[in-house]
Amino acid sequence: MGELQWETKITKIEPNKIMVRGYPIDNLMGRITFSQAIYLILKGELPDEKVGKMMDVILTSSIDHGATPPSTLAAITSAATGAPMNAALAAGILTINKYHGGAVEGMMTLLKGLVDKIEKEDLNFEDAILDFVKEKKERHERIPGIGHRYHTNDPRTAKLFEYAAELGFSGKHVRALKEIQKRFNEISGKNLPINVDGAIGAVLCEMDFPIALGNMFFIMARVPGLIAHIYEEQTTQKPNRKIHPTDHIYTGIEERSL
Repeated sequence: MGELQWETKITKIEPNKIMVRGYPIDNLMGRITFSQAIYLILKGELPDEKVGKMMDVILTSSIDHGATPPSTLAAITSAATGAPMNAALAAGILTINKYHGGAVEGMMTLLKGLVDKIEKEDLNFEDAILDFVKEKKERHERIPGIGHRYHTNDPRTAKLFEYAAELGFSGKHVRALKEIQKRFNEISGKNLPINVDGAIGAVLCEMDFPIALGNMFFIMARVPGLIAHIYEEQTTQKPNRKIHPTDHIYTGIEERSL
C-alpha cells in the first residue's frame, strides 16, 4: 500500500467490469429504476419496493417549478449570455442555498432535534411542539417548510403525504411537522401550508437519510427541469436578452391526464 492510497466503498472499477455497491452495473440496468439506483449509491443497499416508490414520489415532486425560482432564473440568464449547457446548469445549482431549496435540510434538522428531545426528555408531544412554536414566534424566527411564496395549499405536499402513509413513511416526524403547522397557524392567525420542501424533509427523516443529504434531494430532482429551461432558452430566445423575473406567459400544452 502506497502512502497516498485511500479507500472508497462506493464503486469498484476493473477491466470490463463496473460494480456499484457490489452490484455489476450492467445487471442493474433495466432491472431497477433510476430512483432505486440513487438509493443504492447513497445508502449502500437496494431499496425494497415501497422505499423505491417513495424515492420516485419525492424526486418527481420537485422536478420543476416554472421559470421564476432563483435557480431557474440564474440558469437561463447564464444561458442567455452564451454560456454552454454545463456552465448554465452549474449557475442554477449554485443558486440553490439556504433560502431556496434549503428548507429540506432545515426541516430535517428541526424535526430530528425536536423529536429526539421529546423522546429523551419524555415530554408530552403536543405540549412540547406548542412550546417550540411559541418560542420561535417570540424570537421572530422563521420555521422552514411552512408557507409558500406562491401556493396557499401546495398540491405536492398532500400527494406526498398520501404516498408516505400508504408506503409506511408517515411516522413521528411527519406527525410533528403537521402539529407544528397546526400550532403555528393557531398562534399566528394565518393559514400557511406545509410546502413540498418541508414535507420532503419530514419523509426523509422517516427514511433515515442523513441531514447532510437533504438539500441534495432538491438538487437531484431539479436538474432535469433546469436543463429543460436552459435548452429552451438556447433554442428559442435571442442571445443576451433582458429577462423579466415574472413577466412571462405559458404557451405549452394545457392540462391533460395520464
